[in-house]
Amino acid sequence: MVRFTRNAAVATSLVAILAHCPTVMAQNTNTKPIVADGTSFALNGDNVSYRFHVDNSTGDLLGDHFGGPVTGDIPLESVGDVNGWVGTTGRVRREFPDQGRGDFRIPAIRIRQSAGYTVSDLQYKSHRIVAGKSAIAGLPATMGSEEDVSTLVVSLYDKYSDVAADLSYSIFPKYDAIVRSVNVTNHGEGNITIESLASLSVDLPFEDLEMISLRGDWAREAHKERRKVEYGIQSFGSSTGYSSHLHNPFLALVEPSTTESHGEAWGFSLVYTGSFSVDVEKGSQGFTRALLGFNSGQLSWKLAPGESLASPECVSVYSKDGLGGMSRAFHSLYRKHLIKSKFATSDRPALLNSWEGLGSTFNQSSIYNLAKESAEVGAKLFVLDDGWFGDEYPRISDEEGLGDWVPNPARFPDGLEPIVKKITDLKAGNTSTNLRFGIWVEPEMVNPNSTLYNEHPDWALHAGPYPRTERRNQLVLNLALPEVQDFIIKSVSDILNSADISYVKWDNNRGIHEMPSPATNHAYMLGMYRVFDELTTKFPDVLWEGCASGGGRFDPGVLQYFPQIWTSDDTDAVERISIQLGTSLAYPPSAMGAHLSAVPNQQTGRTVPVAFRGHVAMMGGSFGLELDPAEMTAEDKAALPGLIELSEKINPIILNGDLWRLNLPEDSNWPAALFIGEDGKQAVLFVFQLAPNIDHSWPRIRLQGLDAQASYKIDGNATYTGATLMNLGLQFPFTTDYGSQVVMLEKQ
Repeated sequence: MVRFTRNAAVATSLVAILAHCPTVMAQNTNTKPIVADGTSFALNGDNVSYRFHVDNSTGDLLGDHFGGPVTGDIPLESVGDVNGWVGTTGRVRREFPDQGRGDFRIPAIRIRQSAGYTVSDLQYKSHRIVAGKSAIAGLPATMGSEEDVSTLVVSLYDKYSDVAADLSYSIFPKYDAIVRSVNVTNHGEGNITIESLASLSVDLPFEDLEMISLRGDWAREAHKERRKVEYGIQSFGSSTGYSSHLHNPFLALVEPSTTESHGEAWGFSLVYTGSFSVDVEKGSQGFTRALLGFNSGQLSWKLAPGESLASPECVSVYSKDGLGGMSRAFHSLYRKHLIKSKFATSDRPALLNSWEGLGSTFNQSSIYNLAKESAEVGAKLFVLDDGWFGDEYPRISDEEGLGDWVPNPARFPDGLEPIVKKITDLKAGNTSTNLRFGIWVEPEMVNPNSTLYNEHPDWALHAGPYPRTERRNQLVLNLALPEVQDFIIKSVSDILNSADISYVKWDNNRGIHEMPSPATNHAYMLGMYRVFDELTTKFPDVLWEGCASGGGRFDPGVLQYFPQIWTSDDTDAVERISIQLGTSLAYPPSAMGAHLSAVPNQQTGRTVPVAFRGHVAMMGGSFGLELDPAEMTAEDKAALPGLIELSEKINPIILNGDLWRLNLPEDSNWPAALFIGEDGKQAVLFVFQLAPNIDHSWPRIRLQGLDAQASYKIDGNATYTGATLMNLGLQFPFTTDYGSQVVMLEKQ
């Protein structure tokens, strides 16, 4: 038995150490995004302060504050008596906790040294401040000019193993966003293995917090999960090889009282498409540690002498205005400083995708007829989905053809160019605009029944002699191999060069089951990003859409290259309200593909009015149709041109504006959302009724984010002040279930 005694000497010594730390000195934190006062550091945004310092006695980095603006001296954080098994290291807020040395909480880095042990001692060595920020070789990353962002790089060094870690802190002051990443370098003489690495680790003070994540599965993505942070470790992540439907690489920490519009919220978003891990631990002293980074089960990354490993970026934002404020910061930052495409905030044509209308059963004539129907109802883009390719193994079902990216000669005897020319000669609606043409591909996959697999079975991911597990009758190509990357780049380039193709839907319909080693997952990601980067750079005028059985890869890594992502294979409009608003916790609506589909819905069997379906789809940046107009009722088909016209009218607001989630479907029978244009002059309100409201009054929908002193004209009719609209609100009487209304607001 250990007898615990009051150790006044240790406590006094600790207070003396803290008293000499530069962090308690006054700093001028009002003028510069980054201030370094000796070895005390402050990152300053419009509404956020992030401060930490070097502990002179240990060389460790200790956190002081991450929250609302603070200036001048910071009160000492009392550690109290140091008794029991947890020493001083386990009782302080560490910026980059390594393995060992008395901190029993989960570490941000675990290195297996060449001798086999996993202890590290990374201490402060130096720092530098950089205007702007650098790219991360091989990885997607936020970007900005010297006016947009500043970067602090803190270098740590382990003198026992000669391992260095450079911690990068980039601050975008306008967005209250701090972007973290780590670069680890082996300066020693032997090989080491990085077994786990978090892009971000932060310790928040002792207080009750709740954590919010996005969970789900195929066709039910982005369901919000909110739970109390308990003592111990609470984790989620993905081991599927990709970011996945199951859990999204996003975390929010909030106060119990935080709502959409009130209270503090800390949001974290990992810029990565591979397997990941999120760990939240409330330690024995009450601090809450959050880590986001690689999934340690799929890393084991070996570093030879002189080699480095860069972590993905993690974007963190602070909001004093609840979850809504957090989301709007992410949305603006990602639209302007993550997505590279010229289509990030413009030119999203209303489209019709052939999949739910024709599936993979079609010929050249039926495709043309569907394209003609598309043009007649006003669509501006026709997309040919799965089933157009394969020669020796024609793609007439999902059992063959993947990997053989040549037109099926039975369906397109003269290749794609003639049918594409015929389709793009069509005029969209009653306009002089030619219909555009897009195509579906799934280049990361291969069917065993394909010419490609027969010639290169070794290109499929596999683990030695173990069986190759098929899903949807397909295997995953190993994009860690340069020859596979080159094959995909050439195959897709040949398709795009063969005809006037202006849109690509890039799909990915299964997870990774077997890998030759854990490190293959990250190597795959580096290969995939190289493919994305080369193709989008080579074809900048192509609008690229990401898809992974819906939202299986809805993550910031994909958004770097593809400005929009198919949000879910569930196109049921009622389900989509939850999915799209859930996704919007971290991702801008401008990035969401959302389509009006046929009824009864393929996933749920539900039938809802065509206007309701169209209004829900308009809340995404890429509005489209997922049906065959020829099979619709005359009344529903007649409504399509008007819905497309309305979607085109409001689309600039969706692409550039701020989203205010007014009512959530899990809380109200009347979900509602308001989009306010970037200049504040226009806004569009979406209001829905789910269940009937019989013999009862209707609630008022209170708006948010308006100018209280200004007046707003509602749908060109009545005019009300912003104060009235926000404090009193508007009523919307619906006579049936599944009622919907889209309301335009013009600032006077």
